[in-house]
Amino acid sequence: MVIFLGTIMMWIMLPTNTYSKTWSPNIKSKVGKSTYFGSQGYNLLIFTFPMLFIAILGSLYMHLEKKKKTQNQRMSREGRKDLLKEWRRPMLVKGPLGIVSWIELPFLTMFIALLVWSLSTYIHNWFADINEWLAYSGIEMWKAKLEDSAVILGIVGNIGLAFLFLPVTRGSSLLPLFGLTSESGIKYHIWLGHIVLALFTAHGICYIIFWSVTNDISQMLKWEKANVSNVAGEISLLAGLIMWATTYPGIRRKFFELFYYSHHLYIVFMVFFVLHVGISYASTMLPGFYLFMVDRFVRFLQSRQSVRLLSARVLSCETTELNFAKYPSLNYTPTSIMFVNVPSISKLQWHPFTVTSNNNLEQDKLSVIIKGGGSWSKKLHQMLSSPSSSIEHLQVSVEGPYGPASTHFLRHETLVMISGGSGITPFISIIRELIYTSSVLKITTPKVILICAFKTSADLSMLELIMPISGSEYDISNLNIQIEAYVTKEQQHSGPTQVIRNSRAIWFKHEPKDIPISPILGPNGWLWLGAIIASSFVTFLIIIGLITRYHIYPTDQNTDKKFSWSIRATLNMLFICVAIVVTASASVLWNKKQITKQSLTQIQNTTLSTPQASPSIPYNPERELESFPQQSLIQAANIHYGQRPNLKKIILGCEGSSIGVLVSGPKLLRHDVANICASGLVANLHFESISFSW
Repeated sequence: MVIFLGTIMMWIMLPTNTYSKTWSPNIKSKVGKSTYFGSQGYNLLIFTFPMLFIAILGSLYMHLEKKKKTQNQRMSREGRKDLLKEWRRPMLVKGPLGIVSWIELPFLTMFIALLVWSLSTYIHNWFADINEWLAYSGIEMWKAKLEDSAVILGIVGNIGLAFLFLPVTRGSSLLPLFGLTSESGIKYHIWLGHIVLALFTAHGICYIIFWSVTNDISQMLKWEKANVSNVAGEISLLAGLIMWATTYPGIRRKFFELFYYSHHLYIVFMVFFVLHVGISYASTMLPGFYLFMVDRFVRFLQSRQSVRLLSARVLSCETTELNFAKYPSLNYTPTSIMFVNVPSISKLQWHPFTVTSNNNLEQDKLSVIIKGGGSWSKKLHQMLSSPSSSIEHLQVSVEGPYGPASTHFLRHETLVMISGGSGITPFISIIRELIYTSSVLKITTPKVILICAFKTSADLSMLELIMPISGSEYDISNLNIQIEAYVTKEQQHSGPTQVIRNSRAIWFKHEPKDIPISPILGPNGWLWLGAIIASSFVTFLIIIGLITRYHIYPTDQNTDKKFSWSIRATLNMLFICVAIVVTASASVLWNKKQITKQSLTQIQNTTLSTPQASPSIPYNPERELESFPQQSLIQAANIHYGQRPNLKKIILGCEGSSIGVLVSGPKLLRHDVANICASGLVANLHFESISFSW
């Protein structure tokens, strides 16, 4: 935190005369004249190194946290206190920012204040010295101010760019330090993206206007060898504008593939941004993108593996549960998500789904639930549910799972979980965790009130997915759960048995190349992540330092010929990629060798336990549930037809000093629940929203 606050202080001081006329010259006199790094070494030291060092310390911290004993991680609710419970209460609900809590609002305000401070301070200081520029250039005052404003807008936009990629780094060691995940951080990425592209667009427009009024529009076609390249900046901005346009909600929801594929233009955006400003200045925003590249390549290595798919549970409501073999040391928390790719449907599309299995109940299996919504999920369901289907093997690749570092459901006396449609899936993992806690650990769990709204009675079959497909017996008599199911589009029903009669299970054969899902960096993944960040950065510094000392520096000493900015930036980007690829690949291969024998043993054990009957076996949910000491969950649920839940009455009617209110589903549902919790009518509500649609 000290290092982070010091980095923020440097951003605050950056636009001041104190920094530019006192601090910067003193630091550059000691660092900026290095024959190994030149002026680039200054920004690497001030802006790049501190953030990477925090990421390394964060990795070490997460490793030590993971090593804590189980009994210390699972404390009863009497032993836990949420010191920030009031700050997590929703403050803003409706509006362009979505749901914003009291703790998020100050940070957002401080970031906007940083941008305003930087913009106003730069303008004040630069305009104060503008007479010197007028004497040199001979142009009019307003034109000089226009050019200065264009430069300042670009500089301020770079502040947002420095943080833009941090929220979407899925395996980040920084986000857990702030209690965030890559999914919960998506909205921060959206906010930052709008700010960055708005400032960069204004930067480009101001320059175009300036070149037009000074009759120098040909500047748009110039690519300077040892200065800012205008063409590179225009290409970068064009890529950014395409990405920005496709994020419009109407386009993103109706044409998701267009949004998804166009967002890969971030590569073009970043490459030409570096070519535009040069690698020395780009080093100020390097750490966020550097950590993103490390994470992206590790995910790429994991996605190249074909994982072992054990079975699928297919429901009549266009819902499919996929069950994978898992390496026992792969640990994850409830509400984790996993990205799934099925090459036979699309080799390029990756879709996130909630992990519904429990790490403790099913140590050798991992499950996700896929509800038919888009074309991809519908094709998968049709492929598996077709009566003529005789699929014996389905190739699947995954990335993840990713989830919160810890969960705090046990601290509440009552958990009210409100879902709409497929929004029930995160709650399945929570309920299974509570089953394990109550039946195995013998810890008193909160009372659970599950409020789920479905459109049709066929969707009620999703309640059966709360129980694992395995036949393991767990005593859930200690779990106090109340299920209120609402079918909004129907007035009558045909009974639970009729609802689930078409459900069935499919068992898949495996191929030698299929392996259980395993932690890509091994059981000590956080430690390996810190090692990759440290070793790759050191490797990059050594390579680029030697090239600068023995090639770039001697060239720059020649007054008649300066080393090209573009070539230097390209070399830096190339060797950053080389360093990350080499160190990450070596780490992954080392860990893969360590678990190969155990993985093969796991496959053999799983194969022996798999039914040797036909790969497509009729599935009878009622027969399977007979092994559990409780009735069918659909039969136990209170089902309400033709109505919607009175959320305000249900939530405010809960008794206890601590009520956890979790909501997952459509945007309108999340906002309604947030409004109730933000009303202040009662002080014992703790709101949390789980969203996968932004």
